[in-house]
Amino acid sequence: MRILSQRDHSREELKRKLQLSSQRAAYLQQQENTPIPDELLEKVLDWCQESGWLNDERFTERFIQSRARKGYGPQRVRMELQQKGIGRDEINQALFDTEVDWSQCAADLAKRKFGEPLPQTWTEKSKVQRFLMSKGFMMEDIQAVFRNSDD
Repeated sequence: MRILSQRDHSREELKRKLQLSSQRAAYLQQQENTPIPDELLEKVLDWCQESGWLNDERFTERFIQSRARKGYGPQRVRMELQQKGIGRDEINQALFDTEVDWSQCAADLAKRKFGEPLPQTWTEKSKVQRFLMSKGFMMEDIQAVFRNSDD
């Protein structure tokens, strides 16, 4: 309950944290580590889901919003969600349904980092492009940044 009270988690992420917590408790009590039986762990996770405390869809939506606010693009968000145990189809659907304007996020980040107006020489533009790619933005969003800044 303490883990879920701090922030939303994916089902797989909570499962890993519960297993790790069990290992830590055994270590601190100087006992032999006996893993939590999978059936019991699944029952706990199902109960949390039925109670509304665990919801992968809600977690994915909030995670996308949070990472977008921090300046990360859809590719980076996709990779992080996969690491947290969210399925490829769920990620694709959530990214499709999100109201995040990735081009605008990329433009805002570029202006914060490189100032306004954005660089116009090829070498400076490539520096901006590499930066935005490292943050997980798609090439079409990066191109839109320069297209819109030329207006």
